[in-house]
Formats: sequence, structure tokens, C-alpha cells
Amino acid sequence: MISSSDILNAKILIVDDQKTNVLLLERILRGAGHAAVTSTMDPRMVCELHRQNRYDLILLDLQMPGMDGFQVMEGLKEIETEGYLPVLVITAEPGHKLRALQAGAKDFISKPLDLAEVRARAYNMLEVRLLHMETKTYSKVLEQTVRELEASREVIRLKNLEEQKKLDQELALAEETQKSLLPHCLPEFENFRIHAFNKPTRYVGGDFYDFLQLSSGEWVGVLADVSGKGISAALLSSMLLGALNSEFRAGTQPQEVLNRVNQLLYERTLLGRFVTLFLFLLNPQGVGQFIGAGHNPAYLFRSDTGKIELLSSGNLILGAFARISYQSSPLHLHQGDILVVYSDGLTEARNQREEMFGAERLLEIIQQEAPSGSHAFQQKFLNAVEEFTQGMPQRDDITFLVVEKYQ
Repeated sequence: MISSSDILNAKILIVDDQKTNVLLLERILRGAGHAAVTSTMDPRMVCELHRQNRYDLILLDLQMPGMDGFQVMEGLKEIETEGYLPVLVITAEPGHKLRALQAGAKDFISKPLDLAEVRARAYNMLEVRLLHMETKTYSKVLEQTVRELEASREVIRLKNLEEQKKLDQELALAEETQKSLLPHCLPEFENFRIHAFNKPTRYVGGDFYDFLQLSSGEWVGVLADVSGKGISAALLSSMLLGALNSEFRAGTQPQEVLNRVNQLLYERTLLGRFVTLFLFLLNPQGVGQFIGAGHNPAYLFRSDTGKIELLSSGNLILGAFARISYQSSPLHLHQGDILVVYSDGLTEARNQREEMFGAERLLEIIQQEAPSGSHAFQQKFLNAVEEFTQGMPQRDDITFLVVEKYQ
């Protein structure tokens, strides 16, 4: 977790050829509690300073003699090889804002400087930057664990029972790692009840879900199904979860979040790896939007009519194709309505006769039990799945979310 202390101790570099602007920015930031603020009036020194100090935030004036801010960003790209520039540009030219964002800047501040705007944008950018670095570090640790565990797979054939037991213990540890990606407890959002269930297969599954409260008062729910199983699926899940959290905390709109996440997965994952996902955003009044990315449809039970609506969209899976534009659809939950989101492991769950649970059985349970409310519905639902599978090992994870607007 990123604390306020982490943010206030993060390293900041101010770059401006006007001494009065440098002094003003230093005064604003130090007055807000930032302890590690340095500056330079020479744009040609920025890249070397960043190479030595790895700043968490660079406040960069765009119009400077000798070397402008756009040239500075080009130089920083050679240092930040992963493409993440921790740059907050400062400009008085409206036409420069979009160009700066396209060049890699993460945000901008308009001149003349506004004290509250400088403080808020600097603080928010530092929080996003530190979350990005934390996710990157976590992924490296998990990646190292993956390499070690998968290297041991080849040895297992030649080892005795004791060594087999040791490997099982390591895989169990990997299962705990995957579980850590799921919320430790379900959130409590105004006017909503939330229930969730996840049963992975092969120790570490490819399904996960998450919820995030936004500063706007809205909240986001997501259920994703990562291709494959085992340790590699857990690694991809970790990358996806970190990217979603970083983008939403930065205030990015849902459609653009998935556009960026898709491009990240396309560039960073192996061929054949992809993700299906159902994402929804709601405010306390139940108004919002949803996006399906190659995922099976969700179902929305309407309490006033007893009818079930199918929520689906034509968006493609994540990570398989470059530069896709994802589109959202409107969503509105009224009092008593229940939203059911699930992975295909539920409808494809099999019993001892190799029969599948199926969408028709799911719809029948929703129709019969949803009028009793989400708590009773969840219990009936779990019982129905357990009675159908009768302890049979499943080929895919079983995951579902139940969301009720109770007032």
C-alpha cells in the first residue's frame, strides 16, 4: 500500500528556465509537505539528473530556450525504456496540451499557476507513479517465483515422494499468492449488497474479481478470466489487476482504461495469452455503464417485472489485437434488481455424467430465487452448483458476482 508519507517523500524535479517560476513551484510543493524537491533551469541537464536520481515526478516547462520540453521528453524515453514518463508538463499554450500527452506526458498544469491545482495534480501523479512502481516490483517477485517453480517441474519425475510433497507445498504457496489478488473482504457500497465466489482449479486459477471505490463517488466491479491456468495465469492476473487499479486511480474513463490495458497485454504477453472481462461502473443511484470484452454475457434480474435482461457487447478479448477501441453500454439498476456476473467455468461445470451446468439452469435459478434477495439467492446458487457437480474435479475455475441494489 502507498501511504501519504511515501508520496510526500517521493523525489520531485522542477524544470523551468524562469527563476521566479522555480521558486514559486518549490514554495508550493514544500508548503504542501513534499520533502524531496530539487530544481534545474537548464533543460539539457534533465536526462542526466534523472538517470542519476530516478525522480518520481518531473514538473517540466515546455517553452525553454535551447531545448524545449518536447525534446526533453524524447531524451527521457531513452531512460524510461518501458515508456512510462513521470512528467507533469507546465504550459500556457492550450494547443500544447494534447501534443504533450501524445508525447508521453501523464498530465499538465496551465499557466498562470494555481496553487490548489499544482498541489492536487502533483500529489495524484505521485500516487499513480508509486502504485505503478509497486506493481512492477510485485510482478518481478512473482515472475522470479514462477521461474523457480516451473524449473522444478522437470525435476519432479526423478524425485521421490518427499520431494513431490515439497513441490505440492510450493504450489500451495502459489495458490495463496493468487488468493491475495482477490479482495480480503467484500466492500460495502452505498445502496448495494455484494456477494462473490471463486473456486480455482489446478491450485492456481485464471479467474479473479475486484472492486474499486472512485473519488467521484462511483465504484467499479470487474470479473476477468485469464487464458490458461497455473502459475503463468496468476502472473498475467497480477499484471492485469495492477494496470486496472493504476488507470482507474488516475481518473481514466472505463473505455480508455480497457484501450490501454489491451495494448499493454498485447505488447507484454506471449502469443496466445488473452483475457476475457466484464467490467461495470455504478453510482449510488444505480446509474452507470458496463463493458464486456469477449466475456460471456451477464444477467440482470428486474424485480418490478420478474424478467431477466442479457447484458452483452461485441467488444473483442483483451491482449490479442493491437489498438482496439472498446465501447461501453448504459446500465441502470433499480431497487431490488440483481446483477449476476460469472465466468464460463460456471456454465461449463460438469457432473459425473459429463453433463454441463449450462446457461438454462443458471437462468432458471435466477428466475426462481432472485425475488428472495441476493443473500438467499447466493445460498441457493451455491447449493445448486455443489449438488450438480457432486465433488467432481472441474476443468476450469468457477467464479461469480451477485450485486443487488437494495434501496
